[in-house]
Amino acid sequence: MSSLSLAVRDSSTMLRRNLLHARRYPSLTLNLLLTPIMLLLLFVYIFGDVMGSGIGGGGADRSEYVAYVVPGLLLMTIGSTVIGTAVSVSNDMTEGIIARFRTMAIHRGSVLVGHVVGSVLQSVMSVVLVGAVAVAIGFRSTDAGVLEWLAAFGLLVLFATALTWIAVGMGLISPNAEAASNNAMPLILLPLLSSAFVPVDAMPGWFQPIAEYQPFTPAIETLRGLLLGSGIGHNGWLAVAWCLGLAVLGYFWSTSKFNRDPK
Repeated sequence: MSSLSLAVRDSSTMLRRNLLHARRYPSLTLNLLLTPIMLLLLFVYIFGDVMGSGIGGGGADRSEYVAYVVPGLLLMTIGSTVIGTAVSVSNDMTEGIIARFRTMAIHRGSVLVGHVVGSVLQSVMSVVLVGAVAVAIGFRSTDAGVLEWLAAFGLLVLFATALTWIAVGMGLISPNAEAASNNAMPLILLPLLSSAFVPVDAMPGWFQPIAEYQPFTPAIETLRGLLLGSGIGHNGWLAVAWCLGLAVLGYFWSTSKFNRDPK
């Protein structure tokens, strides 16, 4: 078999391993998934009328705010899901299984590839679940055509891939699962400091640069524009640039840490 065939075979094996782990131990994924769902229900049913009237500039309209908040929560779902990847990678590094893999005739990079592909698949499934809840409580995307939906799906997959590589690196540098969870916590906190819940223009002036110059805001605005038919402007290429930059950074960071021989 060629080197590429071996890499694909071993990566597929590692992917099956990670998916089996996720199926046998679903509590971590479910706990992380509950955060965006609870925030969705909280902001829609508790704050929806007030926030909708502020965004719409008129009377209280919960449906206005549902449409606004869902794109941000879909990306927040990805941030929540990849925290589980950081924990899983840290467990592999500290429980001795990686030491055994190093002695076996398997493609070295297949371990990380299995984690990344498995995490992206879980992120997509989590987004579908949160999206289903959003549709059930009134979210509609009537202005999006086939091309917009394909572009939105591509952005979600690209964003999930970028955050997953960063989460893998965080898991590799963490001494235990608790530290990995804490190190990856910014991936779920950053959406709270973005345009996910309120427009950047409505924030205090000193805080607006923090919300604007981070990866979640342009990705949220791009996804919002694709799903709701609003303007995207420069956010489209900014979102893609952030995704590619984070993916490349996370890949080289993770592979360098993983390939370093243990002391």
